[in-house]
Amino acid sequence: VEPVPAQGPEEVGAEGAVPLARLIPAGIDVHGRPTRAQIILFRRPLEMRAKRGSDLLELIHEVLVQQVATHLGVDEDTIDNGPD
Repeated sequence: VEPVPAQGPEEVGAEGAVPLARLIPAGIDVHGRPTRAQIILFRRPLEMRAKRGSDLLELIHEVLVQQVATHLGVDEDTIDNGPD
């Protein structure tokens, strides 16, 4: 979790002007080693968007479902409810 988004690759699943998360796909680092995919959540934009603590939990769930679905190339309902 990062406090605020830094400039970088295109954000995925952000609704509004400020991104809530970023998906960084797996790849190869500058030394030629494989890297894992990462989902980075931006704490401050999430906290500011949520009005109450329970809203924050729901928002984090929603953002994570969006990011995982995007990464896996499946529908959000598949992540949230499981496969058919």
